[in-house]
Amino acid sequence: MRKLFLSIALLVATTAGLVAQEQEVTKELTKSDIKPASFVIGEDGQLQETTAPVIQFTEETFDFGELEEGPQVTHEFKFKNTGKEPLTLSNVKASCGCTTPDWPKTPILPGEENVIKVTYNTKGRIGAFNKAVTITSNAYTPTARIYIKGTVKAAPQEQTTPVKPAISPLLKGDQ
Repeated sequence: MRKLFLSIALLVATTAGLVAQEQEVTKELTKSDIKPASFVIGEDGQLQETTAPVIQFTEETFDFGELEEGPQVTHEFKFKNTGKEPLTLSNVKASCGCTTPDWPKTPILPGEENVIKVTYNTKGRIGAFNKAVTITSNAYTPTARIYIKGTVKAAPQEQTTPVKPAISPLLKGDQ
């Protein structure tokens, strides 16, 4: 009986010690210390866990189709920060001067959506085009690209009626 009582007392003491130790560990790790993670596909093609911002576009290429030369055309590329940290776009640069990007300068919080506006100037640029816009950010993948493409057709020329030259009265008398 004495052995049984001693065994039970030892078991209770060990359990109490483990519970106290678990409570200390729990106190050390608060919810603010645990950051939820996102998953991305790494360079090796495997899923990887990350807490970094992740920029996810609804589309990466937009085709304007056929355009008439002259006007500027704009498309908005929608994106979402699917990461767990704020996303900051530090630079957005077009591949040439005919394309102008406009992007948010303030951080995009996790779960928020925003747009990058890309404007293409068709004036004097007849033919097919395919332009890249490079985005630099603090995202898990720090560099991303979006594209615009299309074909610019020459604007129709105005029809003019030929003007019949007037005959000078001086010439009439010389005939």
